This record gives sequence, structure tokens and C-alpha cells, in this order.
Amino acid sequence: MTDRRQRGPRRGQGELEALVLSALREADGPASAGWVQERLGGDLAYTTVITILTRLLAKGAVTRERAGRSFVWTPASDQAGLAAHKMRKVLDGQSDREAVLASFVTSLEPDDERLLRELLGHAGGEGED
Repeated sequence: MTDRRQRGPRRGQGELEALVLSALREADGPASAGWVQERLGGDLAYTTVITILTRLLAKGAVTRERAGRSFVWTPASDQAGLAAHKMRKVLDGQSDREAVLASFVTSLEPDDERLLRELLGHAGGEGED
């Protein structure tokens, strides 16, 4: 049985995904899983990095391309884009979109509600001439 005292505290999946995405954003271009592992200090197993990258690929958060016998990885969007993607995915999974959106909007802080209204006003004006 493995002695957990030898390892650091266990991190959540979301935290690891955020760390990997952050490392990829710091890269000068597409990065290998090995580069990501080194960038994160090497405390994660290579297989763990590959698993996280594969999950991020399935979520549309990264892209990959073949480089020799392995892959290099690139972030598909910034942190805001990833959060928006997650929000759309949750919304798409609901049968009553109107109720979900209404509940979301009524739970916003006044400043966030004002910002959302401004953004919707700008979006509604696009393409109108």
C-alpha cells in the first residue's frame, strides 16, 4: 500500500486542469506533455499530465497535433473562453433553458447584471446597419 505522507496534498481535477492550461499559455508555441510536466515542477507523473491533456482535448479546451511519435498541445481558448464553454455546456444539458437563464440573471450582483445588459446591448447591435 502506498504511503500518502510521501506525496503532497491531493489536488482536484479542476485545479490540475487550470495548472496545465496555464503552463500551455506560457509556452511560445505548441508544447509537449513532457514540457508541461517540467514546467509544473515535475511533481506530476507524465501519465497524469497526458490524462489531463486528453480530458482538456475532449472538453475543447486544447488542440493537439502530431509531432513525430507524440503530440504537441495548444490551448484552444483563454480562461474566460473555457469558463464560457462550461456555462454553455451546463445550459445545453437543461430542458428548460429559459428557467435556468432567468434564475442565473436574477442571482447576479447588480454590477454583474449591469455588465451583462451592456454586453447584450453591444451584441444585439452587431451586424445592424
